[in-house]
Amino acid sequence: MANASRQAAWEFWGAELKRRREDAKLTQDALRRMVFVSGAYIGQFEQAIRKPQLDVAIRIDEVLQTDGFFERTWRKLIDDKRYADYFAAAAELEQLATKICEFESMIVPGLLQTAPYTRAVTLANNPLAADEYIEDKVHARLDRAIILKEATRPLYWAVLHEAVLRVPVGGPGVMAEQLEHIARLARERKILLQVLPFAARAHPLMGRMLTLMEFEDAPPTAYTEGVYSGNLLDDPALMKRVQESYDQVRAAALSPEASLTLIRSAAEDYRRCASST
Repeated sequence: MANASRQAAWEFWGAELKRRREDAKLTQDALRRMVFVSGAYIGQFEQAIRKPQLDVAIRIDEVLQTDGFFERTWRKLIDDKRYADYFAAAAELEQLATKICEFESMIVPGLLQTAPYTRAVTLANNPLAADEYIEDKVHARLDRAIILKEATRPLYWAVLHEAVLRVPVGGPGVMAEQLEHIARLARERKILLQVLPFAARAHPLMGRMLTLMEFEDAPPTAYTEGVYSGNLLDDPALMKRVQESYDQVRAAALSPEASLTLIRSAAEDYRRCASST
């Protein structure tokens, strides 16, 4: 589903929510309390500024007695087979964000990946998959990265653990190209990038990944991912703790200039290794 038509469908979802809420003679605040969401979320759902999570859609059906309408429609809209089920909602939010901050402890963030690197990661996770499946995943990830090329691109700030630079995903040639790509994005001022060196030792996000997203007309959201699972977080108290953890990691990282020097050095090492084999 193209982005424009998908957005129109979410606007229909929001309009139906407003109509059925008013038919039930409930204010936005009353419905908010009944489905246990924060702040002005109901209004943002109705204007298609923000998309609800599945459990909220289910509770809306229960409160408004809509026989599963909002859950079914939600599943149809969010069912993008290019992405894992647990990541589809985060992928939607990513396209709407005005600011994205990421931390990765082991692999290059999806928005920064090159095709060969993505292919190697996907194949590692799906060693028996057909070529068509692998290429679909590669194209989906590259499609996501288009937002960094647009004039209205979000402010993007990534902190990568040094392990991301040292694990030779796909081999030396793939890693050289990948790190050169990241360096080019930073050099062209399309992204802000820092590296957390091994010397930084323990930190609040050890072994984890984290994406923080901010929006023009909606509260911030965080996305975390585990083994074949992912979670969107938007509780204000939890978001405060998550932001503090990210700030600690960012403070311990190398400066952008020193980070770029380290990335270039690692890329050169991989390039020499690739040319000698």
